[in-house]
Parts: sequence; structure tokens; C-alpha cells
Amino acid sequence: MTIKLAIVGRPNVGKSTLFNRLAGKKLAIVDDTPGVTRDRREARGRLGDLDFTLIDTAGFEDTTDASLEARMRAQTEAAIADADVILFMIDARVGVTPADEGFASLLRRADKPVVLVANKAEGRAGDTGIIEAFSLGMGEPIPLSAEHGEGLAELYAMIAPHLPAPRTEGDSEDNAPCAVAGADIAGEEEQENRPINIAVIGRPNAGKSTLVNALLGEDRLLVGPEAGITRDAIAVDWEWQGRKYRLVDTAGMRRRAKVQAKLEKLSVGETLHAIRFADVCLLVMDANEAFEKQDLVIADLVEREGRALVYVLAKWDQVEDPRAHLEEMKLVARESVPQTRGAPLVTIAAQAGIGLDRLMKAVATAHRDWSARVKTSDLNQWLHAVVQRHPPPAVSGKRIKPRYMAQMKTRPPTFVLLCSRAEEMPESYKRYLVNALREAFELNATPVRLVVKSGKNPFAEGER
Repeated sequence: MTIKLAIVGRPNVGKSTLFNRLAGKKLAIVDDTPGVTRDRREARGRLGDLDFTLIDTAGFEDTTDASLEARMRAQTEAAIADADVILFMIDARVGVTPADEGFASLLRRADKPVVLVANKAEGRAGDTGIIEAFSLGMGEPIPLSAEHGEGLAELYAMIAPHLPAPRTEGDSEDNAPCAVAGADIAGEEEQENRPINIAVIGRPNAGKSTLVNALLGEDRLLVGPEAGITRDAIAVDWEWQGRKYRLVDTAGMRRRAKVQAKLEKLSVGETLHAIRFADVCLLVMDANEAFEKQDLVIADLVEREGRALVYVLAKWDQVEDPRAHLEEMKLVARESVPQTRGAPLVTIAAQAGIGLDRLMKAVATAHRDWSARVKTSDLNQWLHAVVQRHPPPAVSGKRIKPRYMAQMKTRPPTFVLLCSRAEEMPESYKRYLVNALREAFELNATPVRLVVKSGKNPFAEGER
């Protein structure tokens, strides 16, 4: 079992910077603004030959009301309860504050191993704060600079006694396949066994985090009436009906013209990254405000990235006339985003737990279509029939002759068509072929790519 290390402390002491350093990649958003991190995030970390699971937490606020800060505190307390070892971080340049003292009291009550870290200790500016840290009664503080990587040897020495012995070369898992969002894992078996990456996307305050919490069956992510609570793209591993999934909750995407602040640009960048490495994207929309212009932009982005798409109409229990509204939404989806025609549309009420099974069945269908492979013989039989029924139009009095078709790859299904005068085939006929492909081979819930090429002419000049 992997030991969990939670990095805790008040806002803006450098917790996410250390999290990224130990994780070996920039996973968490880092900015000088206090309170950037809100949800707790987990990732695999390594320090020397020590392996562990890292937990990044929100800055600890001493409040217990119904505010956003109080909900962030509850997330941090949950991380402390879940962790095996606590890395308690203070700012060496600021010194010990009343908030640090209150947090130290909380950690003493938790009765778990605590390693005190005095961050931002590069140079002499942090000497006074390091001395003050002894007053917390948490043992000797470790002078550290998470940004510059200083003090990691001392950190290793302090956390090593709390972790299992490192694995030897014979049982090392360094070369084992790791299911990380966006990783290309060789082999059909590994592709089948790796988790299905689901990116939950949409505009702010559409109900994305509420949906993820409903699927998980716990308050794993921070939710509330405030728009824009989620900032990082938070990945959570989950299992449904024996199949492994990775749910990625993302920040809401507003219109580009409204995204001005640096922090929001970073959040949108995380969302775009999640879309690019997703298998299936759930576009969550408020049922009463669905298919606004920004929703259509996001849907088009998902299609251009080649990801499977499922439309999710959230807060369905607030709709006055569900049947009429559903028919209207289906019509809008077909007419407004024709390039995603066939994408499933599912209605849910996440807080009431309504529609979640239907949603996961739609996800399974979308992923199956996205991963579909069609036999070459079936493709060419279909091509012969479809061309006979509707041959391509002549261009400048010369016929275009489709000859052969094969599937190049899956995820999304991509086909190559060899024909004469390929560069002159009209886009309208390509769309006809794609729509006919969808209908014939039931590829409704996935983007379909068609590449048209000219076969080599052995009698043309330069081809001999």
C-alpha cells in the first residue's frame, strides 16, 4: 500500500510548488495570489528512492461558517485524515504567524507523524523564521526552497523513517505501465486495461463538480453557488461496474474575450490540456441555459480534438416541461453543432442522483464507438454499394473514381480513401461518405475522420 503525504499550511507558503517538485511535473497551478489551490489534488511522487502519494491541499483558514473558505478548510481536514504523514509548511521569510500556531494545534490533535518545513529559506532572509519555527513544538524545522530545489536531502532524511523500505531492482515498478492522462501505452492489452479518461467540461457554475461528487458518492470536490470555484483540473480514479475510470474535473471556460486575469488563463489552459488527453468529454450544461454560444464553441473544440463527446443537461429537476424541453434541446444540438451529430444527450439531476446510470451507459457507448475498428473487407463492400447508390460528381467533365478504403487508426476512427483526382473531391461528398459511415457501422457517438488520397499512377512521369 502506498504511503500518503499531505502538504498542508496556511495560504501562499509554497505548498503547490513543493507538490510539483516532488511529483516531477507541473500539475498544480502556481501563482503569487494567495488561495490559488482550493480542491485537494493527489499524484504519485518520488524523492530519491522513496515512492509515495502526494496530496496538495488548500491554504488553511481559521473559519467554520458556510463560506467558501470554510469549505476549503473541510477539504484540508479530509486530506489530513486520509494522510499517513503530514508535511507542515510555513513561510520562513514571514516567520510564525497566529494562523501557523492554530494549525500546529490542529495537527497535534490529529496524532499523525508531522514533518515541519520552513519554505522560502534560500539566502539569509529566512534565518529568523527558521528559528521561530522551533516555538511550534513540532520538532526541528527543515530549511527548504521548493522553487529552487534546496533542502530536499534534509527532507528525505526526515520522511524516510515514516515510509516503507525502498524496493530493490528486482521488484521495482519503475518500468511498469502507469495509467496517466494522455500517456500512450503500447499494446492492445494495456489499452484495454487502462482507465477511461473522462474530462468534465463546460461553462462556470454548470454543475461539473457536483456531478463528479455524485458519481463518486462523496464530497470529494469543492462545490457551492459561487461561479469559478474549481481552478485546477482535478483527476480522481474511480470504478463503475468493474471498469476503471479517471474523472477529471475542470475549471469553467468562459468566452475568450472575458478571460483576462492571469489565474483564469492558467485554469483554462489546464482545461484545454484535460480535453486533449481525454477519451470522453462530458459537456455539462445548465438545462435551462443549454447550448449557449460558448457551449457550442466548447463542443466544436472537442470535435476538432477528436474526443468522444456526451452532452449532459444538468439540474434537470428544475425544468418545468421536461418532455418538450428535451425535444427542443435535441433539435438545437443537431442544428447548431452538426459536426457532433450523434453525440448522446443525457439529462441528470446530480444532487438527487437521477440519471447517473444513463450517463455512464452513454459514456461506455461513446468510448466503444471512439475505439471501434472496422474490417477492411467490410469497408470496401460498403464503399462499392454507397458509390453505386450515389457516385461522386464529375469535376470539369472528368469522373472521380473511389478505388479502395481502409481504417488507419482508432480513437477516433480514421479512414483513408484512395481514388482518382482526390484533391478535387467536393467537401459535400466527403461529408456524405462520413455520414454514411456513421450509419452503416454505428459510429454515432464519435468523431470520424476521412483522409482522401490519390493512388500512385505507375505510368505517370516520375512514378516508374
